[in-house]
Amino acid sequence: MTGEVTETIADFTISAVFEELPLSVVERAKLHLLDTLGLMISGSVSEAGVIAREYADHVGKDGPSLVFGLTRRLSARFAAFANAAAAHAYNYDDTTPQISSHRTGGIHASGAVLPVVMALAEQTNASGQEMLIAYLIGVEVASRLNHAIDARHYANGFHTTGTLNVFGATCAAARLHNLNREHIITAIGIAASRAAGVRRNFGSMTEIMHTANAAEDGLCACDLATSGLTSASDALEGASGYFAAAAGGFAVSEIAGRLGNPWVFENPGVWIKPYPNGALTHPGANCLLTLLEDNKITPDTIERIEVQTNERVWRTLQHHDPQDGAQARFSMEFILAMIALYRGAGLAEFTAEVLRGDETRAMMGRIFYTSYHEALDGYTNVTTFITVTKTDGQSFLGRADYARGSTKSPMSFAEVAQKFRMCAAYGGLDSGRIEAVIECVSAFEFLGSFSELLPLIESV
Repeated sequence: MTGEVTETIADFTISAVFEELPLSVVERAKLHLLDTLGLMISGSVSEAGVIAREYADHVGKDGPSLVFGLTRRLSARFAAFANAAAAHAYNYDDTTPQISSHRTGGIHASGAVLPVVMALAEQTNASGQEMLIAYLIGVEVASRLNHAIDARHYANGFHTTGTLNVFGATCAAARLHNLNREHIITAIGIAASRAAGVRRNFGSMTEIMHTANAAEDGLCACDLATSGLTSASDALEGASGYFAAAAGGFAVSEIAGRLGNPWVFENPGVWIKPYPNGALTHPGANCLLTLLEDNKITPDTIERIEVQTNERVWRTLQHHDPQDGAQARFSMEFILAMIALYRGAGLAEFTAEVLRGDETRAMMGRIFYTSYHEALDGYTNVTTFITVTKTDGQSFLGRADYARGSTKSPMSFAEVAQKFRMCAAYGGLDSGRIEAVIECVSAFEFLGSFSELLPLIESV
């Protein structure tokens, strides 16, 4: 088995062809490109996004690549770092879920991979098709590695958005650099010693940096490989390699013969978020919204809300009494309070001011979150139960096995475009350019060069 996974990934990175992509995959890729682009724009004005940008501006050299919120361009490495931090700043970026119902821990691949593709596209004058295939390769590699690595990896505290996205970022960069097979294998080996990120930082700005670190490290791995640095050819899957050290094992069947067969955008699909917080809360949020709307339940008539998920989800959503907006993004209690009070939650709700409001605290005090002990037949890894009890004693029960924006309930291009409008306006893009970006991305595969889109998103 020595080297088989790394070689398979390298061969896939070289051999994937845009012309052979299913039309449905191209359409989904454009949808996620628009979504992530909006998040980079909105995240550029976030506290973490500003810190990342100022750091990149301080240490980075002038280069060819756009950084949202910065007047000068930087080298691809630091542009990707800053823009990837912005993409994940509000935890609003897409998620490739696990396939197994017994595993938790999706991966936010687009937020790390697309900034790499954008940064190099300016440097290489890449076309829309070249950008799309590099983006799809990066998301595919990161997502399938998350399916392959043993469950212990996430269960013991590693955050795959940091640890495995570095390999997707490496492959996306390798494709746009046209690296040969030997250099790609070397770059993957280098990336294996740069992969990092722990879940204990959920609810802090350091967690936001997981996409940024993965993006930067993927670019560095390619640069070092082409500069002559060597690595083990099986640093990913060999004895004492990354899989062994960080997880104890892996399933080669989730990589060999699986990359692009089918693409993850087809199966299991990649979820787009309707709310700017942890995706594991979204099945419960939509379930509660349906119960409230169908039964015309108003906030003042709610006595208590009980919510149950499996224990893995409960442990991941570790902030049951969040103290700031960042922690609120990993709190089931907070998002359910927002749904109960306002029938939704956007970027403006995840703030310390809203969190500390009397209405919010009172509603959170009526929410009781526990876990069930056994997943029965038919449960998914996010199956969530909601019980709403009114002050008059009536109870209403609901169950959700998936979230809005998931493969079972996808958001349309029109819905994602509306999310983009909101995010882009939040980040300072004017309405005229917002509509032009949407139109441009809808036909992204026909762009002769990334330079055709750049004037519409510069100087944000």
